[in-house]
Amino acid sequence: MKPSKYPGCSGTRNLADNLSDLKAQVAANQRGIQLVSELIEEYSLEVVQAYMSHIQKNAELAVRDMLKEIARNAIAKTGSAVLKATEYMDNGTPIVLTVTLDKDRGSAVCDFTGTGVEVWGNLNAPRAITLSALIYCLRCMVGHDVPLNQGCLNPVRVVIPTGSLLDPSERAAVVGGNVLTSQRIVDVVLKAFQVCAASQGCMNNLTLGEESWGYYETVAGGSGAGPGWHGSGGVHTHMTNTRITDVEIVETRYPLLVWSFSLRAGSGGRGQWNGGDGVTRELVFRRTVQLSVLTERRAFQPYGMNGGEPGARGLNLLQRTDGRLINLGGKSSVEAYPGDKYIMNSPGGGGYGRPSDVTDTNKENDNKYSEFLERGSVYEYRSAQEGV
Repeated sequence: MKPSKYPGCSGTRNLADNLSDLKAQVAANQRGIQLVSELIEEYSLEVVQAYMSHIQKNAELAVRDMLKEIARNAIAKTGSAVLKATEYMDNGTPIVLTVTLDKDRGSAVCDFTGTGVEVWGNLNAPRAITLSALIYCLRCMVGHDVPLNQGCLNPVRVVIPTGSLLDPSERAAVVGGNVLTSQRIVDVVLKAFQVCAASQGCMNNLTLGEESWGYYETVAGGSGAGPGWHGSGGVHTHMTNTRITDVEIVETRYPLLVWSFSLRAGSGGRGQWNGGDGVTRELVFRRTVQLSVLTERRAFQPYGMNGGEPGARGLNLLQRTDGRLINLGGKSSVEAYPGDKYIMNSPGGGGYGRPSDVTDTNKENDNKYSEFLERGSVYEYRSAQEGV
């Protein structure tokens, strides 16, 4: 493939930066090899391999215990060990999940049959993305401190229709699947298990640049509330593994000003426990740049749970110097000129439980499954990060 053959495309904007990134990846792998080799040298290959197996078996047992508990609770409350949920991408494509639990074996079949077909655009997600999102959700739900490993998925059989959004053809564009569809898969898994309200469901991707440089940032939003906790405002949710660049660095290195960056008051869904607020981020450009946004939850709001209200949907705006205010939609690429202002309003998280000022008219549906207490290794890691 030669990207430069296609209009508007090039192999790279900055070859030196790309090579440095590759060297950093090679160095990280070499460091990993070094550390594993030191373990083997100190404890022997047999011992290291044995403990690798122990870690996977421990993770498998933890997930099986969790699935047994969820199955028993579901049967007690609904008479069935089958959990179902459907979420829609902003373009209308459904992500459908049916979870069939075995209360005796502690296993599950996660069947995505019914999910929409491969889409025109880059929101397609390779099968590995779905597996990664699923293992993340399992680690969030499990009641033990479980290191990330394949053992978490041993009790789970995953069914994904070939040719669907979650298992597209080899020629399908997939960059948005990694940063957007992955978040929406988490939404549908947590919804099926009735764990908590939806978080922002998006990484709010923004890219801008010229022929010689490019800048990429992900913007925080609101996290969903759950039984016993309010959602957090202005955070990167789930498995984004990203943090935004400091304002001082952005304004020093690039031709733009961070006009404002604040919480978006009232954007979190109300509930007994409220969803976290999204953010408002405004950038003013000092030179002509190509501005691209790749976002979700601009059409459908992040759901609330057990009577909680949904979070506010996001909104991408471009304000021209003549005062015109333009809605860019969820996915767009436009030329921005000096003095133009880009305004991102990121989604809020959904609320959990009925707000105290709302009349209780349908209480029997408020607690379809047992309440979930926030716990597990991902929770412990996030708490440690937020405490820094």
